[in-house]
Amino acid sequence: MRLILVLGDQLSHDLTALRAAEPGDVVVMAEVADEAGYVQHHPKKIALVFSAMRHFAEELREAGRDLLYTRSDDPGNAGSIMSELIRRAEETGAGEVIATRPGEWRLIAALEDGPLKVTLLPDDRFVCSLEEFDAWAEGRKELRMEWFYREMRRKTGLMMDGDKPAGGKWNYDHDNRKRAEPDMFRAKPMQFTPDDITQEVLDVVEARFGDNFGELHPFWFGVTRRQALRALDHFVKYSLPGFGDVQDAMLRDDRFLNHSLLSIYLNLGLLGPLEVCERVEKAWQAGGVPINAAEGFIRQIIGWREFVRGVYFREGPDYAQRNALNHQRKLPALYWGGETNMACLRAAVDQTREEAYAHHIQRLMVTGNFALLAGVNPAEVHEWYLAVYADAFEWVEAPNTVGMSQFADGGVVGSKPYVSSGNYINKMSDYCVGCSHDVKARTGPKACPFNPLYWHFLNRHRDRFAKNPRMANIYRTWERMKAVEQSRILKEAEAILDRLSTEEVV
Repeated sequence: MRLILVLGDQLSHDLTALRAAEPGDVVVMAEVADEAGYVQHHPKKIALVFSAMRHFAEELREAGRDLLYTRSDDPGNAGSIMSELIRRAEETGAGEVIATRPGEWRLIAALEDGPLKVTLLPDDRFVCSLEEFDAWAEGRKELRMEWFYREMRRKTGLMMDGDKPAGGKWNYDHDNRKRAEPDMFRAKPMQFTPDDITQEVLDVVEARFGDNFGELHPFWFGVTRRQALRALDHFVKYSLPGFGDVQDAMLRDDRFLNHSLLSIYLNLGLLGPLEVCERVEKAWQAGGVPINAAEGFIRQIIGWREFVRGVYFREGPDYAQRNALNHQRKLPALYWGGETNMACLRAAVDQTREEAYAHHIQRLMVTGNFALLAGVNPAEVHEWYLAVYADAFEWVEAPNTVGMSQFADGGVVGSKPYVSSGNYINKMSDYCVGCSHDVKARTGPKACPFNPLYWHFLNRHRDRFAKNPRMANIYRTWERMKAVEQSRILKEAEAILDRLSTEEVV
């Protein structure tokens, strides 16, 4: 007999490891301290994974699978995936473990370097296999998502008119940058009431992880495939039609806007990428969804999501530790709820603490942008994102953080750093209204910290970025400033950085 390992982000009944199971094999699932604690995960994230695992285990039992399940508070819990496999192998006499390849190099190494014979099968729950991605990437000077995305459109046939993209354009991103206006009738993501299984998990998480950053209650995530499908239907019907226009917008009193939050269910394995995209395409074909909304959403799934997975595995185990800009500052306390006078950062961090969720622009252009401008060590930024968001698993989180957000991979993911002054945040949100800082001021006691830090970043990395064609105009603007203005900007930026170093309020 063999042990069939199912991890907490592999909750799919068609998982390759489950498909490989033979009569007499035993499925092993375990809530272990190593996975719950290798970073300080948000309590909502831990509860989500544990509850989804327990519900999936019940489904496996109902389907007739032999299953050994270890709860986090079981007295015999061995504390790690490999230790649990060793314990279960001794109990059952199993001589081999069959597993679907994990989405983290750390776990892959733990399975491959352990004393048991472990066979890792490919994870085929994605549109693009790792081998296919490597073949596409081989020989290219740059790996750019847009070109990869077009290949995925051709492969899947999604929103295609023969060999050409529907509507004549591959990408409608230009139409997806509008400000959002408050709308009391805007639908919220579907929310679910915890059942007895989830409530039991919540009690355990409260007792064991209640001191972690993040609020456990209220807990309303779906934890089963049936609930995930309902969340998908709800999004397509109520939120997808307006998704495209305002997908980059931010509102202080509307944390979700038209976003789906389906990444949570996709990354757990409760939904598949193709079924989600086909559902969106069908709604567009029926005439109820604008093309920019459907294309923009599908691009996030078969374009960006598949692209970053390919990058993560192609770049290797050291990827999450890269630091191309040699940034060494510690992550400011404000990321863990420390006081700040910056309304945008306060809103993003408060939302993260309460919801275990923030959408991509909040992550990229608020918390990520500030960390990059301030020169924070990208490894600390990476660990923060991995810890605080319910949808964060390393294969998807690391390229988004280390690559796109912090440019720590030196340009593998993006051709330029995603940095901006306060003007972008003011343009795309209402955060600046009523902020104690003045987003229009470049210098002075009320100046938005994003403004001097932006120019300080560009100045200190001039040798690297001045010749980047996408940044040439920015450097020309800097060069046109008078020397006295440049000096004032840099001096005030240094003062802000000093305050961050001494943990003073910014």
